[in-house]
Amino acid sequence: RRYPTVEARAEAFNGPTHVAVPPDSEFLKALLFDLRLTDDQSFVEHRDTCTRIDHSSARTVRVEGGDLWPVVAFQKSGLIYACLPLVEEALEPRPALLTVRGLSQGLALLLGILDYISPSRKNEAELSAKIGQLRNLLIQACPLGTPLNTNISSLNSSFDDIQIVPTDEKQPVWRSNTYKGKPQVNVCITEKVKCMQYDKRDVVDMWQVYGAVNCKCDIEGAAPNVTLTLNLPSNGSPLQDILVHHCVTSIDPAMLMSSSVDPLDDSVYSGPYKFPFIPPSDSFNLCYYTSQVPVPPILGCYQLVEEGSQLKLSVNLKLHESIKNSFEYCEARIPFFNRGPIAHLEYKVSYGQLDLSREKSLLVWIIGQKFPKSSEVSLTGTVTFGAAGEEHPTDYVCTGNTAYVKIYFRIPDFTLTGCYVDQHSVQIFAPGKPKITASRELISSEYYIWNSKASAPIMYKSLYY
Repeated sequence: RRYPTVEARAEAFNGPTHVAVPPDSEFLKALLFDLRLTDDQSFVEHRDTCTRIDHSSARTVRVEGGDLWPVVAFQKSGLIYACLPLVEEALEPRPALLTVRGLSQGLALLLGILDYISPSRKNEAELSAKIGQLRNLLIQACPLGTPLNTNISSLNSSFDDIQIVPTDEKQPVWRSNTYKGKPQVNVCITEKVKCMQYDKRDVVDMWQVYGAVNCKCDIEGAAPNVTLTLNLPSNGSPLQDILVHHCVTSIDPAMLMSSSVDPLDDSVYSGPYKFPFIPPSDSFNLCYYTSQVPVPPILGCYQLVEEGSQLKLSVNLKLHESIKNSFEYCEARIPFFNRGPIAHLEYKVSYGQLDLSREKSLLVWIIGQKFPKSSEVSLTGTVTFGAAGEEHPTDYVCTGNTAYVKIYFRIPDFTLTGCYVDQHSVQIFAPGKPKITASRELISSEYYIWNSKASAPIMYKSLYY
């Protein structure tokens, strides 16, 4: 599939040095030659020299007009997956691969196509049918040359409804099919909290919330208008660094000005956050945001000391009073790196259950679905290890007593910022009375409590530039 608008942008970036993409047959011939898949196996210096070593899937393909770079290409199960990402800067001098964001987008799209096709590799008829559908599926996944959904398999069910060319002039390109049926809107706010706690006076604990608002709008019409409002309670934490989906038609500039980069900036916008948009046909993330909440949901202290041949450990966790005490799950995992299997364990827990992993290198403290009335739980114990083997976990950062406890939890129907969707505030300018479903959740992500009795890596990003 070719995207003339992308090729025009590439020519604008590179001017006279631009190398045009040749016809498909010529490009395929050049790609097969570069991958050494042609009958001619003679030595070609620019391709076969020992100074050129393929460390990645990003290649340089030589065509009649010059070199095409970077071509992402790899082989899997007898098929070749390839794309040519746009480099949004001049190619001379050639930029570093890590700066080309189109590379990761292109690779993600190819991997999505691979996941869609690979289950049918042993059935030629099914494989041919899937490849025949692929072009139409790409209209949904990548309508204008920028991947919007790299999970191609999730688009397969709506294949029969795809319109290759919208029949209504008002229908936007990202709305690839039209819905027939009772209107309904599903909204889910997912907040993830990242945390680093050290329990030390000279080290600052860090935590931050990252949120996403996912929507699925089943509404009739070529271009239905929807307005969704996010609200905060009076004591809620303002949303910052808001990024919106391209289907949003207008937005209050004050929302976009609220940034976590400068903590001294007084441009804090506390809502309500209103998003008018024309929804895509499939599930999508309406917006992303961050927030600086005043406290982490679970405060912890971890102490690990070595005494002779054994380790003494102590873990204390406290649920903050503002947090909803109703978990789908909550557990603390305590790994032991660079040591042998746990040979002897003595412990005492004030609440919950402690399990030892099958590899005998990880303690799993299952707290369950509620903290006790005191909101505090504790674990103490001693651990003795056997001889180390290759199968036990190692870590170059966590050596000696430098260790951590990692917390895993999910709290349904709760957000740390307090952000929620008022179902009555969802406006749909389309016939019929829609069914509105709103949900929210808080999930832990990279939630670490480091051993306060040893030095810990300081994962601290300054808020000042």
